[in-house]
Amino acid sequence: MTVSTRLQELAAPPIVPAGLATAEVARLRAEFGPNAISEEKVRPLAQIGHHFWAPVPWMLEATIVLQIAIGERLEALMIATLLILNVGLGVFQEGRANAALALLKRRLALQVRARRDGAWRDVPAADLVPGDIVQVSLGNVVPADLRIVSGSLLLDQSMLTGESVPAETEAGGIAYAGSLVRRGEAVAEVAATGTRTYFGRTAELVRIAHVESAEQKVVLGIVRNLTVVNFAIVVVMVAYAHVIGMGVAEIIPLVLTAMLSAVPVALPATFTLAAALGAKTLALKGVLLTRLSALHEAAMIDVLCADKTGTLTENALAVSTVRPARPGCNEDDVLSYAALASSPDGGDPIDSAIRALAAARKSEAAGQFTLQRFTPFDPAVKMAEAIVNARGREIRVVKGAPSVVAAIAPLPPAAAADLDSFTRAGHRTIAVAVGPRDALETIGLIAFSDPPRADSAGLLTELRSLGVATVMVTGDAAATAATVAHAIGLEGSVCPPGQIPERVSASDFAVYAGVFPEQKFRLVKSFQRGGHAVGMCGDGANDAPALRQAQMGIAVSTATDVAKAAAGMVLTEPGLGGIVTAIKEGRAAFQRILTYTLTLLINKCVTLVVLGLGLVVTRHAVLTPLLLALSMLTNDFVTMSRTADRAAPSPYPNAWRIRNLVLAAIPLALFKLLYCMLVLAAGWYLAHFTPRQMQTLIFATLVFANQAVMFVTRERVRLWRSHPAPIILLASAGDFAVVSTLAACGVLMSALPLLAVALLLLATIGFALTIDWGKSAIFTRIRID
Repeated sequence: MTVSTRLQELAAPPIVPAGLATAEVARLRAEFGPNAISEEKVRPLAQIGHHFWAPVPWMLEATIVLQIAIGERLEALMIATLLILNVGLGVFQEGRANAALALLKRRLALQVRARRDGAWRDVPAADLVPGDIVQVSLGNVVPADLRIVSGSLLLDQSMLTGESVPAETEAGGIAYAGSLVRRGEAVAEVAATGTRTYFGRTAELVRIAHVESAEQKVVLGIVRNLTVVNFAIVVVMVAYAHVIGMGVAEIIPLVLTAMLSAVPVALPATFTLAAALGAKTLALKGVLLTRLSALHEAAMIDVLCADKTGTLTENALAVSTVRPARPGCNEDDVLSYAALASSPDGGDPIDSAIRALAAARKSEAAGQFTLQRFTPFDPAVKMAEAIVNARGREIRVVKGAPSVVAAIAPLPPAAAADLDSFTRAGHRTIAVAVGPRDALETIGLIAFSDPPRADSAGLLTELRSLGVATVMVTGDAAATAATVAHAIGLEGSVCPPGQIPERVSASDFAVYAGVFPEQKFRLVKSFQRGGHAVGMCGDGANDAPALRQAQMGIAVSTATDVAKAAAGMVLTEPGLGGIVTAIKEGRAAFQRILTYTLTLLINKCVTLVVLGLGLVVTRHAVLTPLLLALSMLTNDFVTMSRTADRAAPSPYPNAWRIRNLVLAAIPLALFKLLYCMLVLAAGWYLAHFTPRQMQTLIFATLVFANQAVMFVTRERVRLWRSHPAPIILLASAGDFAVVSTLAACGVLMSALPLLAVALLLLATIGFALTIDWGKSAIFTRIRID
């Protein structure tokens, strides 16, 4: 087929179908559903109920029921207040994150030109049904899988296939949902919508992908272990109380106090608040969290799977090499002739790249010619053509696929060798031929590539300094991927396409090429089987399943809506610096949570043992449910303020080392226990306090000592190395003031002498300085993060 014949075909007016009637559209929508990816919607009441149905709330709810049963309604009300405050905080912060994601999705909503009832009209893409007739043109996103009826399109399908080179689609061809029209205009029939599209089938992989949050594992583990310890101590206490003749009316409050003392009330809310504050910080830096737990997971990743196209590269074709093929012809000559046969409208990325480089080199050769006729690139003949006048002489210029150009202007042997080299390197190559109409001669080759982003090399270097290994995962050919990897400093072997092992480590391969969506999903799971915490960044629907499966899924700013919905984080600004920012912020938040967890283990275990030993020493309960609930309420505000404390990110990936955490907590807890028992002994044997006053003394001692442990454990070295955040100092000062006033005035408890309260405050300062000295020695031997 000649170019002139093809032009005549394109000039014929297309036959446009009448489109569907409104009634038919309604019937088909009822049959096939909306043109959207279905999501599981959680009702507000179900979302709230979820926060009440978890291990920590269970323990609180059981305590509330028992206290109501024995008539202690004030204590039950205080514990219920604690529960509602923590649940309310969790619901509020999750609601904010979900609202941000919903706003993001509304901004992504597409409109499409559809033919309904014989007339063209704009309709939401979600309203399309199979059989609809639509019109797409330059700049449009293909709204569904379409079968081209008339016209032709140059489609950027990198969001789907990972291939940065646009594909030509003519009448009868399929344009997949999510593709971007780079050139042309077409009338098409909707072939598939929603989950039946290529785009939608990928979303099904997203729906089944799931990885359990490390945060969830830690919360469940801590609650389980505290419950076991609590049960053992309660059994011993009940047995001892029975032996010494305590009645049932005294034993029940004792059991309730012990049960309540083991409940980490603020633990879930503290995790949530730390993530929420981190999310706010990241939002100011261009990173949106779509689920709060993603921040904690960011601290742990040690492998980053980075998609090549649009993530490590610009996702834009650029001229990489110009190779003259005729003696006396230089690179500028080849570029100038190619520019004459390139469209100036910017719709074709190859033409745009050629004209941009020719303009940048300021070649004067093109100015010697007068353009008489230009025929843009046509996929049927794989060639573009220009007829120019050079001092009264007509010259024909053609550029296109080397095989097509070679048929009319044979390639010299050297050019054929160059073409083979470019092909092996993964470049897309065109040939340029010039001469009289019937005597064309190939003058050169132009190779194109998708250039690396300017920040990619620096990003990889910084990630390596943070202990995160990066691997490239792409659907492109191995040669192309290896070339890009070398350019950005990613050195290592290339995994053969289709041969991903069941278990891999970061050192096995640097590049995974020829990878399909399902394989990306499996690759992430293979890394996870190898013991790695995986981050996955990408932009296309083909990345979405892996984004959901990874501990940290990151969708870049140009990502599709499916990818953004699947990811835990969305970069809202160009560039990949947000990844490093997210990792650092995640590690800082992890340090805050880790410190809280260490403090929790120390304080909870000591409180349980003090209850038991206090019963042995005084033969009375040394705490009541009311005082313990008051202690938890006052401490919770200080605990939550720690989520806004200063914290430095660690230079290596974090992990929950529960065994080390327990080993570090044991000596610190023993020292605190010794201090508490010395105070108890002083109050009972020296001050001769009454049993009621002893309860006040132990209440104040535990509250003050908890504050001391909080300030000590916030630093791994000496406590004065950094200043606490002002909000912590304010909350702690308020806590000391409230508890001291209650104890001295006898509000809700028996009063203590003012001198006793003052001495207790001084003793707490001495305790803090002493335990800080021992803590430094412990942390030099035991790594807890």
